[in-house]
Amino acid sequence: MSETFTSVSQEEAGFRERARLSFDLDADICVIGAGLAGLSIALEAARLGASVAVLEGRHIGWNASGNQLGTVMPGFALPLTDLIERIGFEDARELWRLSKEGAELVRANATEENMPGIGLREGVLEVSNVDAGDRLISRLQMLNEDFDTEAEGWQVDRVRETLKTDRYFHGVYYPKAFQIDGRKYVHGLAALARRAGARIFEDTPVVSIDHSGIRKRIVTPSARLRATHIVLAGNIHLGAPLKRLSETLLPVWRYAGITAPLGDRLHEIIAFKGSVMDSDGVDHFRVVDGDRLMWESPETTWAARPQRFGGAVKRRIRTIFPELGNVEITETFGGATGQTVHGMPQIGQLRKGLWVASGFGRQGMNTSAMVGQMIARSILRGDERWKLFSPFELVWAGGATGRVAGQLVGIWGRASSAAAGSLARYRERARVKDREREKRLAEANRAAGTGPRRPMPPLRPWPAPPPRAAASGPEHGPRGPEHGSEPAPHDEGVPQ
Repeated sequence: MSETFTSVSQEEAGFRERARLSFDLDADICVIGAGLAGLSIALEAARLGASVAVLEGRHIGWNASGNQLGTVMPGFALPLTDLIERIGFEDARELWRLSKEGAELVRANATEENMPGIGLREGVLEVSNVDAGDRLISRLQMLNEDFDTEAEGWQVDRVRETLKTDRYFHGVYYPKAFQIDGRKYVHGLAALARRAGARIFEDTPVVSIDHSGIRKRIVTPSARLRATHIVLAGNIHLGAPLKRLSETLLPVWRYAGITAPLGDRLHEIIAFKGSVMDSDGVDHFRVVDGDRLMWESPETTWAARPQRFGGAVKRRIRTIFPELGNVEITETFGGATGQTVHGMPQIGQLRKGLWVASGFGRQGMNTSAMVGQMIARSILRGDERWKLFSPFELVWAGGATGRVAGQLVGIWGRASSAAAGSLARYRERARVKDREREKRLAEANRAAGTGPRRPMPPLRPWPAPPPRAAASGPEHGPRGPEHGSEPAPHDEGVPQ
């Protein structure tokens, strides 16, 4: 596998220079935002025969879409059990099926023919920070039987044989999940959309939107555009015209680093070839370029330079895999994602002709492909499956207060995960010590020719005394006293 996680050139992506919208234009669909979601919508709509214009305020994939690890698997950020509780079993099954279709759409696009050097590799392993064998069994049963998703449970020994660390316990292996070069994919997606007929304009921010009437009007600094449908596929950077929508998203910046080449010792310590993520959403890593480790971990609700987090990535790698030692971080990158309060993406029609596709923070690449097909078919073919997302309405994220709360919740979550992991490892060490102590005691007994004492047999009750003649009299009755004891003889000095 050959991957290079540096910025993809415009020429590699099918462009020779950035095209700005400098003339008035009419289109069937205007997509605002050239990230994964916006480009997926543009590609599907163009393939269905619509005229599509994409407006991007900066350049393709400049934010989170162009700075991610490229892991593709079914599911959403909201845990499956919570999804069932929120919308019911049948609707949850349908949404899960759509997320699987999204993953397969990414696979269909990410071929070497379409995107040379995309580096597709199979397999994703989700590991637990605590000993959760019972929960693992129930989850596997739900995935395999109820949601038709191939998943395999890994016991602790197998996880630790593959990943040389005591930090992880059980694991769930998804053999049909995969990973690709995320940066090449977003630019390759733009190239596919342009070949299908979509027009993409970079350095073209949106100044205002008039969504009244049949033909919507979009104003940019140097031109105007009219369209029957507008799709808001931006993130937290939609800008002043869409400030109310942006405020429904909690901005979260996630940072990652790539190590210098580590040689053969990397494969001795990390033998898994695909992506690895922990169940608490703290760590996410995989091997790239043969012997380099790409690791995503630090998270904050305020923007910062990615270079500041190189040390944090380095310390985290040393904590999880101490045998790797002090690795050198040669590249850092990061991007902002918009996370929703309810944990699901925002997909649907706000009003006639005005659509939203946002809130993809922690949702995975599969959801962006899913929304591309869903909205394009909703606009052009009347597909109404987007209504499955209606229970997840737009909710204000709390502004600056929400950021503070989100930061505190994140810190608390990471701390509680670390505490739970420490407790699980302490209990595991205690069990090992108990077994070793019992083993040493048994060996000492064998060496001394003794063994554990056999328990004393239970005492057998004494036999009952033979029956005796009962004394007569009104006090004792015909059989004597209640306990069967012999009556005391009368004093001879007392008349009967």
